[in-house]
Amino acid sequence: MAEDIIGTVTKAAKELSKQIKGRTPKIGIVLGSGLGLLAGKIEDQIVVPYTKLPGYPKATALGHKGNFISGKLGGKDVIAMEGRFHYYEGYGIQTVVLPIRTMIKLGIEYLFVSNAAGGMNKTFKIGDLMMIRDHINLIPNPLIGPNFDEFGPRFPDMTCPYDLSLQRKMTAIAKKEGITLKKGVYVSTTGPTYETPAEYGYFKAIGGDAVGMSTTPEVIVARHSGVKVLGISVITDIPHSIDDDYVTDGEEVIRQANKAALKMCTIFEKLIESL
Repeated sequence: MAEDIIGTVTKAAKELSKQIKGRTPKIGIVLGSGLGLLAGKIEDQIVVPYTKLPGYPKATALGHKGNFISGKLGGKDVIAMEGRFHYYEGYGIQTVVLPIRTMIKLGIEYLFVSNAAGGMNKTFKIGDLMMIRDHINLIPNPLIGPNFDEFGPRFPDMTCPYDLSLQRKMTAIAKKEGITLKKGVYVSTTGPTYETPAEYGYFKAIGGDAVGMSTTPEVIVARHSGVKVLGISVITDIPHSIDDDYVTDGEEVIRQANKAALKMCTIFEKLIESL
């Protein structure tokens, strides 16, 4: 099994490198639900559909196009994932993190992750940006099974999964640009159901500020390999009482993410310029 995973990653990275003409990006970016606006800001683009790479399935999640985009952003070489794979789509956890490992094989040193999330912190409102300070992973851990020594150690440290120096830079940029930036803990669940009011209450009680269905497995494999990570959530929904006549709408989540995407783009672009 380990040999199969390593082989798939190696073949995918080799083909991706060929498709992007040997570019060696140091910054990887994951664009979550409704956050594809940043993709349009990447210059000198080479677009590679996931389905062109060996071992890759088709992305099926709402708002996820399913492409790698290579090019320049903030004057730096980047490679962005325009959409991701989710555990709830029925893919094994190794498939979920396959694109991250492929980018690691290409040589990325930084990973910027983004997502749409439900806000549980009472100070949050729809459209806010939350810098992820820490996370609680409730999705199967992608490091379960044989360790891939060429990627990292058996027991990687997760004391600081989100790089403190990048957090400080992000905070300073947001302040300079006049963008309100919340901070908090992101909780990941398998989905695909949105959370019940009781689940929202539980996640808040265990220390969460926002909840979504992705991101943490990606962060785990990145940190396993020593890649520095920065994360941001767009708050697209807020919890309601069990007595409210309210329905969480996936299309509305995408609309709210799109509205906030410009602010996230500004922060990411300025941050990349500073690296």
